[in-house]
Amino acid sequence: ARRVATLGASHNTTILNGNNLVLSLLKLELWDEATTFQRDQLLPAARRSLGADHDYALGLDRELAVALFMDPRHTRDDLLEAETIMNDVIKRRRRIFGSAHPATLQDQKLLPIIRARLSRLA
Repeated sequence: ARRVATLGASHNTTILNGNNLVLSLLKLELWDEATTFQRDQLLPAARRSLGADHDYALGLDRELAVALFMDPRHTRDDLLEAETIMNDVIKRRRRIFGSAHPATLQDQKLLPIIRARLSRLA
């Protein structure tokens, strides 16, 4: 709260701290809190101030997909949304950073995991 009051919700440092909060929520398996905070506050601020193609914004999209597919209560719709998000993130990372960039390669590893979970629900 202090960072938001001091720097503003759209400042790089505030967004980075928000991402750290999301990662902590995910480690604590607080799936609903992580997805709600990302969707309602963090992603809109990051996209507005940094742009949708900024590395931080792409990472936040990825973390939203992770929260959706890691939640043990996930539905088929959650997994389909996670797959859509990751396809979009990978497409943008390839365009911006290239196919050989470590972040692109790391994100590509998530798709088979999401698709495997989807196939179990089919």
